Amino acid sequence: MDFNVKKLASDAGIFFTRAVQFTEEKFGQAERTELDAHFENLLTRADSTKNWTEKILRQTEVLLQPNPSARVEEFLYEKLDRKIPSRVTNGELLGQYMTEAANDFGPSSPYGQTLIKVGETQKRLGIAERDFIHSSSINFLTPLRNFLEGDWRTISKERRILQNRRLDLDACKARLKKAKAAEAKASLWSDEVDKAEHELRVAQTEFDRQAEVTRLLLEGISSTHVNHLRCLHEFAEAQATYYAQCYQYMVDLQKQLGRFPSTFVGNADGISPPLSTSPPAATLPLLQAVSPNPADGTLNPSEVKPPSSGTRKAKVLYDYEAADSSELALKADELITVYSLPGMDPDWLIGERGNKKGKVPVTYLELLS
Repeated sequence: MDFNVKKLASDAGIFFTRAVQFTEEKFGQAERTELDAHFENLLTRADSTKNWTEKILRQTEVLLQPNPSARVEEFLYEKLDRKIPSRVTNGELLGQYMTEAANDFGPSSPYGQTLIKVGETQKRLGIAERDFIHSSSINFLTPLRNFLEGDWRTISKERRILQNRRLDLDACKARLKKAKAAEAKASLWSDEVDKAEHELRVAQTEFDRQAEVTRLLLEGISSTHVNHLRCLHEFAEAQATYYAQCYQYMVDLQKQLGRFPSTFVGNADGISPPLSTSPPAATLPLLQAVSPNPADGTLNPSEVKPPSSGTRKAKVLYDYEAADSSELALKADELITVYSLPGMDPDWLIGERGNKKGKVPVTYLELLS
């Protein structure tokens, strides 16, 4: 019991001494032991790493999960060390609604067919988004969070200890200075000087030891940067993969929509308006009607011959992959020759490039004068 009381009194005395030393330093009434320039640079770099890591972590969380309520829920599950329940993405939910609407309106109708195709694409986009979020959370967010909750807490703890050791050291220097001043006035050797010098040596040793421990931890920030750099590369790679998937899904959808019947309610001619601002296909030179392939009723581009004059040049706006042998693959920015056929779907033209020819979608072209 007596030992505990003495320990508490000793701790209270040390805390009071440090508080006095800290206050006197703030008012310029006491000397302060300064750290070397390299150590100060390490401290500055560590603080900067911590601050920017926090900002990047928080903003990445917002990017991956814009819903604040969902982020709070995920945070609570993580703190409770429980598995976060799988959440349907907005894309998947939209795809589900579109599919249900198509079944209600009639899946064989033009609108129903389009709803089904677009809904399937939205589901694929949603799944790709979920995979991207999961990958980014494991490979990018988790390492950043581990640094803040692990390494940085250790660094902060050792820095607080170093601060206390420095206050103890400066307090010992102040006591020794006072003891020597009192000794000079009394003109005799005082035991207080011996005691103060011994305390100063002990405080200096403890300060130097703690400074070395803290320095090693601060220099480890370089390894942290290397680790975060690797994680950043993985995050960028996951993001690139995600957007590439989304782009491919939309290109595939665009191809599918281009082959749908162009029949809409309210269009007396049963022909949809052009989807692009390019001049309509009707202004292109027309050829003699070509008989479709008798086997499947489709156009055979090899049987089509271009007009002797009046063909149009067109600039390709986007890459396009041919879906079958009747279509012509396109590369962005290339120039091709195009012309139309009587009765041909207005969303398509015949395109030629060298000795190759095939159907091409109008929406991928800019017709030149």
